[in-house]
Amino acid sequence: MHVILRLEINKNEITFGEIATVVSNTSGDMVAIDVIKEGPQMTVRDITIRVNDESEQQKIVASINALTGVTVKHVSDRTFLVHLGGKIEVHSKLHIDNREQLSQVYTPEVARVCQAIDENPLLAYNLTIKNNNVAVVSDGTAVLGLGKIKPEAAMPVMEGKAMLFKRFANINAYPICLDNHDTEDIIKIIKAISPTFGGINLEDIASPQCFEIEQRLKEELPIPVFHDDQHGTAIVVLAGIFNALKLLKKNIKDCKIVVCGIGAAGIAITKMLLNAGAENVIGVDRNGAISKNDSYDNKMWTWYAENTNPHNIQGSLSTVIEDADIFVGVSAANVLKVEDVKKMNTDPIVFALANPNPEISPELAMPYVKVMATGRSDYPNQVNNVLCFPGIFRGVLDCRASSINEEMKLAAAKAIASTIKDDELNEDYIIPGVFNTEVVTKIKDAVIEAAYATGVARRI
Repeated sequence: MHVILRLEINKNEITFGEIATVVSNTSGDMVAIDVIKEGPQMTVRDITIRVNDESEQQKIVASINALTGVTVKHVSDRTFLVHLGGKIEVHSKLHIDNREQLSQVYTPEVARVCQAIDENPLLAYNLTIKNNNVAVVSDGTAVLGLGKIKPEAAMPVMEGKAMLFKRFANINAYPICLDNHDTEDIIKIIKAISPTFGGINLEDIASPQCFEIEQRLKEELPIPVFHDDQHGTAIVVLAGIFNALKLLKKNIKDCKIVVCGIGAAGIAITKMLLNAGAENVIGVDRNGAISKNDSYDNKMWTWYAENTNPHNIQGSLSTVIEDADIFVGVSAANVLKVEDVKKMNTDPIVFALANPNPEISPELAMPYVKVMATGRSDYPNQVNNVLCFPGIFRGVLDCRASSINEEMKLAAAKAIASTIKDDELNEDYIIPGVFNTEVVTKIKDAVIEAAYATGVARRI
């Protein structure tokens, strides 16, 4: 990471060389110097320093402040600078240069358009931005690895999501962060704003509340509702598993699959695995395997117990992992040990997706696994939701789908997998990169085809 320090320096008391030496001695790498203000005695300079982490940054600031003749006036880093003023804005598609143009886009002529839509609300898809609009809605209860944070604090993530919609699929997406954590209120709010949008992307809403919110909205709204933390992750995971199994010449129905972390993502991944033909999926949480022998207050866990673990295996992850072909972790750092991986079947597949630190580090796992994926960009085979949601929503908006069903999600997973050609497929390349230009188009086309085949597409 890079940090920028604004320094006020008394040239009569200290030289810049002395400052540079302190930076170097505290492991900082000075990469740029900018003179902001120069005077006979005082100078103000911005210095850009490459550091490994925030603690190293703090040590450098403290060391400089300890010097006589220099004051650290301000500390910022490039990530914060990128966020100054927000990351998105609205642009007009038309120029307004005279009264005639003003009267057409606004009063009085716009009234005729309003009347036409009032008589036939479906015209909103043609005469407003609805046909290319997605709401990115969060209540801030499960943001990244931060957990529950204030709605204002969730905005940078939702803005980033909106940017990705635009960058990869040319979709207009709007961050909507709610200061409300009541399930019924959230459902009512989203339903109330839904006429403006062609689709709803739910984001960073904690489990188990997210399940009811999504299910109710799917039942009560005529537009697609998609909780990306669940389904986006699941689609990309399944795409990677398809390619890993293809590489190893294994069949998913013959595989023992262990899913660690039975929250929103873990449950969605399991459902997709089952829909893809898996017959032996076992879920494990901190208390051990989910099994029919136990009763659960969480109704999704009750569903899980009834639909997985066909041999009713019980015990901890270390017990359940024995002879497993595939491990999928969406849980916490370092829960999977090398000894556990050694117990797995021949040529094991490990998806360790906890962020920022995976369930087992690739360095420890790689000597014992055949294929490995993580959620990180600094290792091969990154599972990243941005591979999925732009193409999914581009497809459903283009065909005006009323929902996103299991067939469409399965089609999306197969489309992602298909972007890697047979002669390209290898242990370090089972999942395409996020900048692969084929991904969005392939997903869009597959989703549209599945939407028409299942009767949810409404565009004739």
